[in-house]
Amino acid sequence: MPDAPKSWFLSPAVHAYLIEHGTPPDPVLEELARETQKVGPLALMQVAPEQGAFLTLLTRLVGARRAIEVGTFTGYSSICIARGLPADGHLLCCDVSDEWTSVARRFWEKAGVADRIELRIAPAAETLRALPETADVDLAFIDADKPGYPVYYEEILKRLRPGGVILADNVLWMGRVADPSADDAQTQAIRAFNAKVARDPRVECVMIPLSDGLTLLRKR
Repeated sequence: MPDAPKSWFLSPAVHAYLIEHGTPPDPVLEELARETQKVGPLALMQVAPEQGAFLTLLTRLVGARRAIEVGTFTGYSSICIARGLPADGHLLCCDVSDEWTSVARRFWEKAGVADRIELRIAPAAETLRALPETADVDLAFIDADKPGYPVYYEEILKRLRPGGVILADNVLWMGRVADPSADDAQTQAIRAFNAKVARDPRVECVMIPLSDGLTLLRKR
């Protein structure tokens, strides 16, 4: 991922103001953010605080009971989604790293949401394809390898209820999607995904400049 702050288009002062005037991270999320910083540059894979608050709010707004996350890392976004679910809700987390998700597991317990989360360590495409093709998923968050986005999108869409929502992260890719000189594989993959969903008649689509760009897709 390009080396830049998550909300790269905001000045530090504006970004701080934005966070201060929304629901702030609680002590568990703050501790997790500090823990994640220890991994070095890869810490940038963690969602921004305002994005976490948005995930919790949106999960509640759509009345989600069943959710899927593709790409869990150290668990910040999964905690935010799980907190938006009811007590008997279920979040399926798909990841390939035992190392990073071991951090997530510890913080799920600290956040009191471990009983709502199921983690499967395997390639996400395999995990998703193994799920029943029943349209009962309410919300999904995709934040994993960028070339895999189209596959994750298609597999989740089959299982998403009408009116359900898919969120795809990093769709602005630090602005590289609009830079004609950027032709690396990751940027090309994001551009291709953005073009695919924008013209997909099965969904309503809006891209918002939240953090590194977040696309919301509502199944018709």
